[in-house]
Amino acid sequence: MPALPVTLQTALLLVCSNVFMTFAWYAHLKHLHQRPLLLAVLFSWGIAFFEYLLMVPANRIGHGTLSLSQLKIMQEVITLSVFIPFVVFYMKEPFKLDFVWAGLCLTGAVYFMFRA
Repeated sequence: MPALPVTLQTALLLVCSNVFMTFAWYAHLKHLHQRPLLLAVLFSWGIAFFEYLLMVPANRIGHGTLSLSQLKIMQEVITLSVFIPFVVFYMKEPFKLDFVWAGLCLTGAVYFMFRA
């Protein structure tokens, strides 16, 4: 079975990493907001450990094919793509048109980072 292209491997690892990152950064606001801050920090660090287990390999795999700037922009697009469903479906906040505008701005960033 042929290996996945490097860019796809990188993107998939970044998506998984971002799911962990988003939960590490924001899930405590829903579940631990009445608990001591230290507990929330420890909870978040525990989740972030798994984020790093995916993020570091993603960057190492991608860096041979993508520039550092391209990796960063890919990360930001994936972050927004993971964050919006998290906010709407998990945190139960309303969808905002600003999410669309932010996505369009990132589309411009992708264009400039990936153009030949």
